[in-house]
Amino acid sequence: MTRYRERLVVPARWWLLLVGLAASVWLVYELPFGPGVSLPAAGGVFALGAVALLAYGRLAIAVGDDGVSVGRARLPLTALGSAEALTGEDARAARGPGLDRRAYVAIRGYVPGVVRIGVDDAADPTPYWLVSTRRPERLVAELEAARQTAGR
Repeated sequence: MTRYRERLVVPARWWLLLVGLAASVWLVYELPFGPGVSLPAAGGVFALGAVALLAYGRLAIAVGDDGVSVGRARLPLTALGSAEALTGEDARAARGPGLDRRAYVAIRGYVPGVVRIGVDDAADPTPYWLVSTRRPERLVAELEAARQTAGR
C-alpha cells in the first residue's frame, strides 16, 4: 500500500520558455528560407525540448509499506533512518556547502523544500538521501509513520 506519492514536474513557465524558443527558431528560419525549413526546425526544437523537460520532471517519490522510492532508487524500511524537513536557508545549506559527497541526491532547483532521510544500514556507505519535495513536513510524517509500522 502506498502511503505517500508525489511527482515533481517542471514549472509551467519552463514550458512557456520552450514555446518562446521554438517561436524564435521559427522566426529566424522563416524569413530567409520559408516554411519548408522554419516549421521543421521549430518543431524539432520544441520536440527535443519537450522530451528534455518531461525526462527531467518525471521524478517520483513514494512511501509504501516496503520502503521509500525516489526515482529508480529504493530504500527499504529496515534501512530507513530519521528524516528531517528543511526549508529556506537550511535547505539551501543542505543542497550546497553542507552536502556530503557520499549522499544520494535527488534535488530539483525549482522545488524549494528538501528532506534529509537518514540511511541506517552499516553495509551502505550512503549516509543519507537528500530529496526535493513540495511538501517536506508531510513526507517526513509519512516516513516516520512507516518507520513506526516497521518497528524502527
